[in-house]
Amino acid sequence: MTTKTPNSLPTALDHLIARSVERAGGWIGFDRFMALALYAPGLGYYANTSAKFGHMPSSGSDFVTAPELTPMFGQTLAAQVAQALEKTGTDTVWEFGAGSGALAVQLLHALDDMGRSDVRYRIVDLSGTLRERQQQALVRYADRVEWLGELPEKMQGVVVGNEVLDAMPVQLLARVKGQWFERGVVRNATGDGWTWADRPTDLRPPVDVPGAHDYLTEIHPQAQAFIATLADRLEKGAAFLIDYGFPESEYYHPQRHMGTVMCHRAHQADGDPLADVGYKDITAHVDFTGIALAGQDAGLEVLGYTSQARFLLNCGLVSRMEQGSVAERAMAARLIHEHEMGELFKVIGFAVGEPWDAMGFAEGDRSHTL
Repeated sequence: MTTKTPNSLPTALDHLIARSVERAGGWIGFDRFMALALYAPGLGYYANTSAKFGHMPSSGSDFVTAPELTPMFGQTLAAQVAQALEKTGTDTVWEFGAGSGALAVQLLHALDDMGRSDVRYRIVDLSGTLRERQQQALVRYADRVEWLGELPEKMQGVVVGNEVLDAMPVQLLARVKGQWFERGVVRNATGDGWTWADRPTDLRPPVDVPGAHDYLTEIHPQAQAFIATLADRLEKGAAFLIDYGFPESEYYHPQRHMGTVMCHRAHQADGDPLADVGYKDITAHVDFTGIALAGQDAGLEVLGYTSQARFLLNCGLVSRMEQGSVAERAMAARLIHEHEMGELFKVIGFAVGEPWDAMGFAEGDRSHTL
């Protein structure tokens, strides 16, 4: 399949990817392509000036995340964060990929209401344009918030990450007529777009996929490396990561034969990451078993794993909804409805040192499924 970006080629991003392909001998793995498409400085999707986050396409946005949907998301998550700060004896919240800054505002406001105005906030974000938006949203907390472009060598505190892991580049593996290939990207025949190209590989999914049928899936070395790095640098504290995904038994199910890579633009989803490069988000679902193992192998303890719905209910969402208007309750319900975000999104928690009973996993913990 060959795809082309209408009215946008040649562009600086296209030329950058083309040079990368040329230097690599005419082929790059999808993980490299995805990294450039999303994060190339000043050009990639998360590095350019498009709106990205918002309720409706009319805002110029491409998708909505839970904090933009309702402030009750961050307010409820704050209960778990406050408990974690107390249990770990730390006073800093670290957020990775802070998006519009909405979650940071919600957490800081809720923590203030709990009497934790001493809490400092650190945002680690690669995007300069998003940082500007975050700074505007967090003006009232300017004296407590600091931005970093990369992980510090050592850190203490409670880490939160909402829809961070799904945006980390993945490698594509394709089983075609019984043989495994790594699926990568090359220039198309006319030189004005990109097309898929497979190369034989020794790489395999972490579990055998039964059957002889053709099968496309992803592996997640970068997300797992991120968790290992986080474990190495987090001297004291805990981490809570929220994203859409499955344990590996579901992720690599024989019927999930088309993989999970998906793109988002103007609140519409499509499955072609080679089109409109730099103008839309590219994501893949998270293999939470791989994330849990990466954390454990690096010395972290798993506090729990459950659905977003169960996690938020455990943290007191219902009591917050009871205090809201009908419209506010309707928006918050989308966080927990099974057909909305409640079941597809999961939460995994980690701790440094001895584990403790985290409220978000008090009921409905699914760690045994990982």
